[in-house]
Amino acid sequence: QVQLVESGGGLVQAGGSLRLSCAASGRTFSSYYVMGWFRQAPGKEREFVAGINWSGGSTYYADSVKGRFTTSRDNAKNTVYLQMNSLKPEDTAVYYCAAKWSDTLVIVTTAARYDFWGQGTQVTVSS
Repeated sequence: QVQLVESGGGLVQAGGSLRLSCAASGRTFSSYYVMGWFRQAPGKEREFVAGINWSGGSTYYADSVKGRFTTSRDNAKNTVYLQMNSLKPEDTAVYYCAAKWSDTLVIVTTAARYDFWGQGTQVTVSS
């Protein structure tokens, strides 16, 4: 089992920044994991935001956040981050981190393919 704990959400004005953290733990956690960030706004489906593979650090972003959001990892702390800049009201959602074991380390964008999820953290961007 892998446990994921997110932190760093909050209320920010449009144009502001927030950094989310996702701490991973568990006996089976290893470098063969792909980490994904997803978000879900009220009445909408959960959507992919960004992903990073634990081993090589390759990243992938949804078009809606490309150039504004950056995901990174700290192997020593078993933590991934989502730096969110130039936030917009439409970024308001509950943000989740997720983990998927993968020997190919390919970043996938489908929520159903991830095995472990954090509890989510609320991000609210006011206009």
